[in-house]
Amino acid sequence: MASSRKSAEFLIESRLNDAAQGDSSALYDLGVAYSTGSGGIDVDLIEAHKWFNLAALNGSAEAMTCRAEISYEMTAREIAEAQRDARAWLQATQRAAA
Repeated sequence: MASSRKSAEFLIESRLNDAAQGDSSALYDLGVAYSTGSGGIDVDLIEAHKWFNLAALNGSAEAMTCRAEISYEMTAREIAEAQRDARAWLQATQRAAA
């Protein structure tokens, strides 16, 4: 169990670094990880929607499709929270880049 947690943490950290650079495939990978629970990550549709949304903003058509698909399983409040989280992440990474 501890090794799967470390694996999940490594996956997230490595993809977050790339995502902060605007790598749409990293953003998409994070969405997939959170939507499917791959790599030992807990399924979290709010986080998944956030990452798919960010990937879609960076031009990923696959992310647009995935975002739409998981939206059917989410409440309006959850989607709004994911959108707020995406905006906050964008603002934080833009400040860090400046």
